[in-house]
Amino acid sequence: MALSWKLVIDSTNAPALADFWAAALEYEVEDPSALIEQLLASSHIGEEAVTEHRGRKTFRGYAAIRHPEDPFDQISGVGHGRRLLFQDVPEGRSGKNRLHIDVHSEPGGLDKLVARLEGLGATRVREVDKGPAGHWWIMQDPEGNEFCVA
Repeated sequence: MALSWKLVIDSTNAPALADFWAAALEYEVEDPSALIEQLLASSHIGEEAVTEHRGRKTFRGYAAIRHPEDPFDQISGVGHGRRLLFQDVPEGRSGKNRLHIDVHSEPGGLDKLVARLEGLGATRVREVDKGPAGHWWIMQDPEGNEFCVA
C-alpha cells in the first residue's frame, strides 16, 4: 500500500509563505481554527501555542495549504491529499535547495504565469532555454526558496 505524505517547507513566517504558495498554486490555506478552539477549551494547548492570521486562529509557527479538490477533515481542516506544510525554524536558508517545486503553465502560458507569480512576490533568478528539451524560469518565493516555472 502506498504511503501518504506532505511536503514540509522551513520558513521564517509560515502564514505569509502559505498565503504566497496558496495563491501561486491556487490551493486553499487550511483553517485549523475549529480544532484550536477545541484544544484550548479542553486545556490541551495554551494560548501561547496560538496566533491569529487574517482573522483566524492558527498554530503559532505553522500553516498549511491543500489542493481544493482533495478531501479534508472537517474538524481540523487538515487535507488528506496534496498538501504543503510550512513550519517556522530559527535558522535562515543557506545554500541551494536540495528539493524544489516545479510549477507548470498551460501550453504557451509561461510568460503569463511568471508575471502572475512576480505579482504575488516571487522573483526571477534565471531563464533556462534548452530548445526542444525545455524552457523554464528559475524563481524564488518571498523567502528565497527556489522553484521552477515551466
